[in-house]
Amino acid sequence: MKYQGSCHCGGIRFEVEAPDDLQVEECNCSICAKSGFLHLIVPKSKFRLFSPEDNIATYTFNTGVARHTFCKICGIKPFYIPRSNPDGYDINVRCLDTKPRSITIEQFDGQNWENHAHKLTHKSQET
Repeated sequence: MKYQGSCHCGGIRFEVEAPDDLQVEECNCSICAKSGFLHLIVPKSKFRLFSPEDNIATYTFNTGVARHTFCKICGIKPFYIPRSNPDGYDINVRCLDTKPRSITIEQFDGQNWENHAHKLTHKSQET
């Protein structure tokens, strides 16, 4: 299924291809817990950005591998390139305008990321 998504103001618009029934992660690390991000990791080929890149600001910290992207206008983070899957995109399911048939949320222990990141690495692989 193709999902349309956006930030709050519409300055960032995108499309992502994913199953009708989504399995996503809710992470307890500091940035995800504070932003309420629900993670849907997909291969880069399943993501399409419709907005100009100059509407996007990027924030990095710690190792600098993850590229956290935000709308320069409204500050919402609809997607980013995750450290666990730098070859994919991590979509915030809460920013999807097209709603999935169902969502299953699994807890992910991001506070102990190094011990659990291997559980996510398969998600950006082509199927």
